[in-house]
Amino acid sequence: MQSLADIETEYSFLEADDRYRLLIDLGRELEPMPDPLKTDATLVRGCSASVWVYPMARDDGTLHFLADSNAAITKGIIALVLLAVQDQPAAAILATDIPQQLAPFDLSKQLSSNRTQGIPNMIALIRETAARYATG
Repeated sequence: MQSLADIETEYSFLEADDRYRLLIDLGRELEPMPDPLKTDATLVRGCSASVWVYPMARDDGTLHFLADSNAAITKGIIALVLLAVQDQPAAAILATDIPQQLAPFDLSKQLSSNRTQGIPNMIALIRETAARYATG
């Protein structure tokens, strides 16, 4: 997967329709999430589409997230969010200002409010997960 900075550079040169396509393509690149992991416990609340995020602690102390959504653009948004934190230690995830990392994408201007309203909930779930592993 590309870095967030690489995607930001590409994104900044695109027109609105192409930005949608880029987000959809990012969602398609997500590692598949097995259906049995799509449960009420992994469901992100407050999203207009269904979004699931499943954390896995790795032996090296990093967290790896699987995610999926039933909406292509929302799947791209969660892919973008994950690029800010994927495969990092819990303490590093807690220290990451995810909204600041996403700010250059200006998603609130690119997407309808019902598409972006769930982003803080996605971030909160990731931060809560990292906090559990950081103290655990």
